[in-house]
Amino acid sequence: MDLIAPDKFKIRLFYGVSIAFILLNMVFIATENYWFMALPLAIIMLMLFFFSLDKLLLGIVFLVPLSFPYYDLELGFAIDLPTEPLIVAVMVMFFLKLFYEQKYDKALLRHPVTIVLIISLIWMLITSFTSAIPLVSFKAFLSRFWSVTAFYFVFMQVFAKKPERIQLFMWLFGASLAAVIIYITYVHSTFDFERKAGTWVVDPFFNDHTHYSAVLTFILPVFIVMSFLKSNSVVQRRSALLLTIIILMGIIFSFSRASWVSILIALAAFLILVFRVDYKFILSMLILIVSFTVLFQDKILMELERNRQESSTNILEHAQSITNISSDASNLERINRWRSAYRMFEEKPIVGWGPGTYQLVYAPFQSAEDRTIITTNFGNMGNAHSEYLGPLSESGLLGMVLFIILGLLILRTGIRNFRFANTSELRWLSMGITLGFITYLAHGLMNNFLDTVKASLLFWGFLGILVVIDIHYSKHNRVQKSAENQQIAE
Repeated sequence: MDLIAPDKFKIRLFYGVSIAFILLNMVFIATENYWFMALPLAIIMLMLFFFSLDKLLLGIVFLVPLSFPYYDLELGFAIDLPTEPLIVAVMVMFFLKLFYEQKYDKALLRHPVTIVLIISLIWMLITSFTSAIPLVSFKAFLSRFWSVTAFYFVFMQVFAKKPERIQLFMWLFGASLAAVIIYITYVHSTFDFERKAGTWVVDPFFNDHTHYSAVLTFILPVFIVMSFLKSNSVVQRRSALLLTIIILMGIIFSFSRASWVSILIALAAFLILVFRVDYKFILSMLILIVSFTVLFQDKILMELERNRQESSTNILEHAQSITNISSDASNLERINRWRSAYRMFEEKPIVGWGPGTYQLVYAPFQSAEDRTIITTNFGNMGNAHSEYLGPLSESGLLGMVLFIILGLLILRTGIRNFRFANTSELRWLSMGITLGFITYLAHGLMNNFLDTVKASLLFWGFLGILVVIDIHYSKHNRVQKSAENQQIAE
């Protein structure tokens, strides 16, 4: 009897498995079990997990903007699907490979950014042990730990080996984000772009409109840069320009004043960097502004209190309401949260109340004169609204100082890359990423989203890109290494 040819056998096997899957799926659908439809995707993910971890990571990048939170009230936990289980799996696989191969780029570990990041994680762990609610703090620590592991440490290896994956990272995230923006904008249009509707039409992809706008402004400078990169093809530049327009549309209709302000700050930073403004002049101007503010603080406060412009659907009026600290409930509630965070710090200045605990313990620290129409007695409506005061209240003074140091190192690394990266493409990508960080760090004065998957992917992923460029694709690093080798030789 003749044996079946290998090619024919593969074809028959393919059709046999496909028919079996379709028949089984029909049975499951008939019994109202729909999870079986996800089996092919699960098999693909499993194969990538074992044989191509970098491709799985890039798949996660595409899925992150499309992810949504799932809440289990009985068990008391929330998880982003489908991304968070995959991120945990990537972290586990990374440590297994690290244990088995005992090999990692030591230059990446020695970088100042990595050192400060590791110290901040250690301090976060320590303050989880001293937390007022340890269970909550350990959950917050684990969430930060697996995000940093997957998006920073694993991605750095991917970018170091294949720098072309840097732009692929942007395209994957930008493409799925554009789909989300178009959907949100369409839903918003059915409510005539009413401002209040803009705060919840972003559900289920984002917590609220400020989270949505923070992510959009973070990645906006990158696509602006990619629209003009000469190394990109005409199709790539036009695609980047289209994504830039879509992102700008999302930012405008988000009605987030913090994002508008952060874009202006990034624009000022861009002009300073491009025209190489003397840092002594910048420092002098900052000292002058701070001195002027301190000397005339009473008059400035009086002028601010005269502003009665409330938040509005009219964009110009909405922008004017940014400085309304007398009647705008959103602005006043932020001040309430900030003062509560500082009072929490005063009571526990060294170790704080524990990571992730702010929204569970800040209620008693609210003062009667700070309360607003949206203040809750139980203090259960969110966080400290600050990437700086949040760590101050939860992890003490060192928690905030470490975040500020990390921010300064990010800016230093990005600016150095813009000056010394090997290629024009990497220099300008570093510029776009650095401006993105400036928008986020400015936005962080008024909001904090680093505990969300979408913001943390950009934050840690972009940080990994800057560090890899600085170490492997920077003239500065080559010159520094050459000088060190010469000293050793002498």
